Amino acid sequence: MAGIYLHIPFCKKACHYCNFHFSTQTDTIQSFVEALIREIELQKSYINEPIETIYFGGGTPSLLNEPQLKAILAAIYTHFKVATTIECTLEANPDDIHPIKLAAWKQVGINRLSIGIQSFQASALTWMNRAHTVEQSHAAIEMAKQAGIHNLSIDLIYGTPTLTDQALMEDVDWIQHYQINHVSCYALTVEDKTALKKLIEKGQIEAVDPEKQAKHFEIVSTRLMAMGMEHYEISNFSKPGFRSQHNSNYWSGTIYLGLGPSAHSFNTISRQWNIANNALYIQSIANGQLNFEIEYLTEANRYNEYMMTSLRRMEGFDLDLIEARFGKRYLNHSIAMIQAMRSKNIFQQNGNQYSLKKEAKFLADGIASDFFILGSALSP
Repeated sequence: MAGIYLHIPFCKKACHYCNFHFSTQTDTIQSFVEALIREIELQKSYINEPIETIYFGGGTPSLLNEPQLKAILAAIYTHFKVATTIECTLEANPDDIHPIKLAAWKQVGINRLSIGIQSFQASALTWMNRAHTVEQSHAAIEMAKQAGIHNLSIDLIYGTPTLTDQALMEDVDWIQHYQINHVSCYALTVEDKTALKKLIEKGQIEAVDPEKQAKHFEIVSTRLMAMGMEHYEISNFSKPGFRSQHNSNYWSGTIYLGLGPSAHSFNTISRQWNIANNALYIQSIANGQLNFEIEYLTEANRYNEYMMTSLRRMEGFDLDLIEARFGKRYLNHSIAMIQAMRSKNIFQQNGNQYSLKKEAKFLADGIASDFFILGSALSP
């Protein structure tokens, strides 16, 4: 089981909170697509098992036209073994969605759509500097459903200063109204080198309130679970059978290849990431060169990543798997950490599996870091 991620580094507009690599200079899209297709060929030996998921992320992949998408997918099918049944996801902004595009996406093989709604509140969209309107959000969902795209996901952001508790509840109610099968809900984070951080530092907008975010997390998780959704990962909810297979594979430590500027790849031994510069990426590929940095993972690195991703998932971590994959020392370390945290009453146990209780999930990353092994490995 393996996946391919394609980073499409173009956007119409820069959202204030975004720290992903992208450019608003869209006149080089065709040159980028040609380079991406060449990179697919250059990287054809990275994965030797069938590809089961393909994910177009960004950036804004919905800016690509039908011939560009078709050419990219054709290159993947030419140079990789692709499973008979795959999950092929396209991230799309509401303002890019209309019936002709939806039909084209289905025609080229897109069978899952992730729409960047972020909020159904006009004030929140303005605050985030989003390019679309509330009306376009509703229209996009309606059109996608009418086009027969049943594997539909939407993104929401909570914890923004202008978003009240009541407005967030209304956002979540729209999920039930439209019978959305998958929702990714993210707490607003203030990342370095973003317009949001600069505006906060200058005192031009209100800073993020952690207590408000924790309350919003509780509202989101409680209401979505009441609708019958699984809270299968800290930021992700789905109806049974509609989990994101691609992202679930990430969190399970599956091999994946990242293509495009800034994209990351993982093969269980090392992690590598492409240069985050569109012009240099295109130039390097034109010269037949892959321009990336690489990190070879120590045993401790792999254990730390396992704990980070496992504690974000509803299944949690498995002591038997830890012993089989990392050995007795890591098993003993994990058991010792469980004992040290027992008084906090944050775990629920199912045999040798430990997962976080609902009230502890908002603190998952911090709890995982307590398990981390510092340095290259445990002492003998």
